[in-house]
Amino acid sequence: MSKSDLKTFIISSPRPLPVIVLADESGSMSEHRKIETLNSALRDMFGGFAQDVNLRAELQIAVIGFGGDGARLHQGLIPAKSFAEAGFPDLRASGPTPMGGAFELLLRMLEDPGTIPSRAYRPVVALVSDGFPTDEWEAPLKALEASERAQKATRIAMAIGSDADEAMLKRFINDPETPLFQARNARDVHRFFRAVTLSVSTRTASRNPDEASRFSPPSGDGDGRDLDLDFT
Repeated sequence: MSKSDLKTFIISSPRPLPVIVLADESGSMSEHRKIETLNSALRDMFGGFAQDVNLRAELQIAVIGFGGDGARLHQGLIPAKSFAEAGFPDLRASGPTPMGGAFELLLRMLEDPGTIPSRAYRPVVALVSDGFPTDEWEAPLKALEASERAQKATRIAMAIGSDADEAMLKRFINDPETPLFQARNARDVHRFFRAVTLSVSTRTASRNPDEASRFSPPSGDGDGRDLDLDFT
């Protein structure tokens, strides 16, 4: 392939649009079937992303979990279709809440041009937690806020139940017009991830996917099991 052919291919091929989920899988997530609800909602979202076909943007998905022995990368960024074909491995709840470690993993991913190239559209990062961080999180969050590449990502968050550290989760959000979403039951968790699906799909269909669409939870009950399960 000549240089001109390669340039044409790069220009015409879809640009990556990364969606990264930071998922709490600490021991408290085992209560009231919160982890099962989260797994179900994530599968629904990933399934929706796999059906999104657009010539401008290629949805890519990654999942960082924090709990048990620490923060870990469940799945590095891969196309949504490949993720759906491989199957989503269920998160399992255990141990403390090492959220600071998750922030460090996220920063490394956002700053690595080999993982997220400069031609990629602005990433979307969704943080989900039901408790308080159990490790040092302020310095990693400040590092995220100071990173030029990380600043370009759209950061949103959801508090599950009444014991989440809402003040910290609000700090993670980097758009003053985007509220912290509060999930009091399983239905709310599904609504949050349907909102992520809708927002990201709207971006891929727009003429400029780098322009963030308004992020708000959709109305209606939607699908999912045990939607009336209360977390409080």
